[in-house]
Amino acid sequence: MSARGLWIDVEFCTGCMACEAACRQEHDLGPTEYGIKVVEQVLNGGQTFNYVPIPTDLCDLCARRVQQEGKRPACVHHCMAMVMEYGPLDALIEHMARRPRSVMWSPKPRPPRRPYEDLPGTTGE
Repeated sequence: MSARGLWIDVEFCTGCMACEAACRQEHDLGPTEYGIKVVEQVLNGGQTFNYVPIPTDLCDLCARRVQQEGKRPACVHHCMAMVMEYGPLDALIEHMARRPRSVMWSPKPRPPRRPYEDLPGTTGE
């Protein structure tokens, strides 16, 4: 199976932040934690506004949801402007070729979080 990723067409993102809310709900994140964060970009002295959804290190592309339930990541499923796609990186490259104001993201595999007691320098008592 090829590596998978997330493609985002930033030209048409409306900044609704549905992706943020869906991610927070799916992963039970706290109010200051983000799996994806929509950043408002103001350019040309306030003449141009862009909204750019940026996945964070907490994003695993909803691995459990995708593998066990056969669904798309929560951010893609709930994107109101339908500017996100999930799939094999090769297929997403085709989206990039057609939509130059877009980005692709693929998470770096990382080990699962360890319990606090297992961290170096803690006694576990």
